[in-house]
Amino acid sequence: MTSGVGDSSGSAANASLLQAMGTRRRVPELVDEGGHGSDFSDGGGGGAAVRTPSSSSYRRRMVWHFCWLFWVCWGLLTVFFLFLLLKYTSMTFYEVVTIRKQNDFLIPPPSDESSINDNAAEVNNQSLEVWRKPSSGDYHKCSHRLSKETRRGDGTNGYIIVRSNGGLNQMKTGISDMVAIAKIMNATLVYPYLDHTSYWADSSEFKDIFDSNHFEEVLKDDIQIAESLPPEYASVKPLVRPPVSWSKPSYYKEIIVPLLKKHKVIQFTQSDSRLANNNLPKAIQRLRCRAMYDALRFTDKIQTLGMKLVDRLRSDNKPYVALHLRYEKDMLAFTGCTHNLTAEDAQKLTVMRKNANHWKEKDIDGEARRLQGGCPLTPREAAIFLEAIGFPYDTKIYIVAGEIYGNHGISTFQSTYPNVISHSNLATKEELEPLKNHQNQLAALDYIIAVESDVFVYTYDGNMAKAVQGHRRFERFRKTIVPDNRNLVNLIDKMDNGMLSWEEFSSTIKSLHANRTGAPYRRVPGEFPKQEENFYANPLPGCICNKQQGLT
Repeated sequence: MTSGVGDSSGSAANASLLQAMGTRRRVPELVDEGGHGSDFSDGGGGGAAVRTPSSSSYRRRMVWHFCWLFWVCWGLLTVFFLFLLLKYTSMTFYEVVTIRKQNDFLIPPPSDESSINDNAAEVNNQSLEVWRKPSSGDYHKCSHRLSKETRRGDGTNGYIIVRSNGGLNQMKTGISDMVAIAKIMNATLVYPYLDHTSYWADSSEFKDIFDSNHFEEVLKDDIQIAESLPPEYASVKPLVRPPVSWSKPSYYKEIIVPLLKKHKVIQFTQSDSRLANNNLPKAIQRLRCRAMYDALRFTDKIQTLGMKLVDRLRSDNKPYVALHLRYEKDMLAFTGCTHNLTAEDAQKLTVMRKNANHWKEKDIDGEARRLQGGCPLTPREAAIFLEAIGFPYDTKIYIVAGEIYGNHGISTFQSTYPNVISHSNLATKEELEPLKNHQNQLAALDYIIAVESDVFVYTYDGNMAKAVQGHRRFERFRKTIVPDNRNLVNLIDKMDNGMLSWEEFSSTIKSLHANRTGAPYRRVPGEFPKQEENFYANPLPGCICNKQQGLT
């Protein structure tokens, strides 16, 4: 064969080739033997170029078609990317974040299998990290009684009647203080009366919530306990007085004991925060813990159902978060926090606060308080916080709270975390029937589930948050995420205003809370008791010991 073919014969050959191959066209292969110069000429190295079996006009047409096809494809790709760019820039900030979070649209796919494996490992590591318990080091609980601290004899200076105040956890910490005060005063403690006039209006008595036999058994070597006043004092009119808040033992020994000896019966009208957090004898601090974490055990009815619900939550061998979402009507009215509420809902809270005689603060700037970190997180803020920390969207979230206030209730939280559970949908109607209309008994149920949870998160530093996190510290520092509400809400506002990307926000939140997971640290006395960390929120020092140091 010759190296060139005429135009007509080339066209005929080309037609035959097309007929044989259908509509597919094969671009001829051009080979440059010498490695220099034009693809169509001698390479300059002395060797002859291998030419294609096509005419020069055919080659020109192929080159022209190739260039035309290239520029058409380039134009189509350009139009496509311009369309994406216009679509992206026209989105709102929330739409972009939603796409990023839900579909990973803005994140390029991994280029190879190793990248996929690396990314999966990173996701798994992040998922494991949110559940990882903080190290407890050499610390362990130590609320035991030393032999020298055992009560001797049956002598008593008189009887203390306690009118507990507040909800379940406020009463629980108050009763624990009263046990220690009875020890300080060498007094007999009568079964405390529970508060029936608080917001919940629960008619439960002490024995309806707490195991009274266990209470007496645990404390029998510490103080004397009586179910009621003995006959000889039943008709005695007690001296009624509220103890001074955050008092030292000297107050009770020097001021109250002489009054008790004189009147024989004293009725304390307030029970919460009646002992100082710090600088008390070690024996008294350990006694407070024995009362709080052991003696005040719930009744068998409540305890059994609580543990049954914990087992039910873990039936699929997956962990769960207990979230104390304190976005309830009474707390919002008390704090004056109305962020994201309608004007009508906010007005209802204002009326409720002004009608509550025992709430001293009436005129509150709710937004200013929120920016200072003094408000419960809204359901939306709580969801954003958990998401930023890294909890997967399918995480089981047990809500430790009553009815969530506002028109949207829990729905804004559920839009991110749909797997929301509470005692009302975890327990059967028959199981809850004995506790019906007894909010403090239901709160006791929630307390058990919160203490036993894999992670406890709270949205407001109230009485339950303090009681549960302290109990979890006592039980070898179970993971408790302590939110930095002040920084959190300010960062959320910045993100909402487009000043922070989701990645920047999430990274900052993780960094802020890296050391706020319930690990051991010592409680530090402050200038004013009200500004100190609460003893029951962190009983170290008090009833948590270090193996190297002994009793703290």
